[in-house]
Amino acid sequence: MALIGRYNSLQVVKHTNFGLYLDGGADGEILLPNRYIPKDIPSEDEDWLNVFVYLDSDDKLIATTEKPKVQVGEFASLKVVEVNSIGVFLDWGLPKDLLLPYSEEKRQMTAGEYVVVHVYLDKHTRRITATARLDRYLDKTPPTYQVGQEVDLLVAEATDMGFKAVINNKHWGLIHKNEVFKFMRAGKQEKGFIKEIRADGKISLSLQPVGQEAASSLNSKILAKLRDNDGVLAVSDKSAPEVISSLFGVSKGNFKKAIGALYKEGKITIHPDRIELI
Repeated sequence: MALIGRYNSLQVVKHTNFGLYLDGGADGEILLPNRYIPKDIPSEDEDWLNVFVYLDSDDKLIATTEKPKVQVGEFASLKVVEVNSIGVFLDWGLPKDLLLPYSEEKRQMTAGEYVVVHVYLDKHTRRITATARLDRYLDKTPPTYQVGQEVDLLVAEATDMGFKAVINNKHWGLIHKNEVFKFMRAGKQEKGFIKEIRADGKISLSLQPVGQEAASSLNSKILAKLRDNDGVLAVSDKSAPEVISSLFGVSKGNFKKAIGALYKEGKITIHPDRIELI
């Protein structure tokens, strides 16, 4: 049986004037239309093709070699292309737009905006469906991340405390306001780091490496950049956070700690408009 809403490796069983038929197992033969047949991969009878399987406008299984922006079981930020009496329709990179039913909205949406959704397979209709109600699809088991571990983040929404983000497509985490040193918005994908796992299982996140090893790495990076620039950098503890972020990818607070440590070690001098190697 083919996995609807996911990539499948399926075998070619026959050619027709309008496309290839692939072996879908218990689902029978699945059409791959001519326009999706790859030019650079063998597609004769008994060859195997990696295809995405979904339902066409007539709710029949169909295969494509186009790549959707999200698969069943994943989270993504998608653009609203239409809102009508049936529901909200999202652009997920395939000809048939993805439905987000009104019952799965968290708030009213309009065409042109983006929404963070989870994509699932409706058990009754077998239709690929989106929901903005993310909580029920996140892992409730205790996380096994390590402090300092690098993770993939999808920013879901802004809160009074900072930004909620989905970690590795599995868990909720929070980027606290004092950890935000660059532009953030819902739908943005970021690399992040586990800062703390609390006793209640809640996870605090950082947008920059954490721990003593990370601090040592930043110190080394600052010294290396100084050496590459004849011992002078036009950045200091008075510089704007955006300038520091663009140079070193860290917050102003962490940068100030680093140059303070280097100053105490007698390696640099700090001026209002620059730092210099000693």
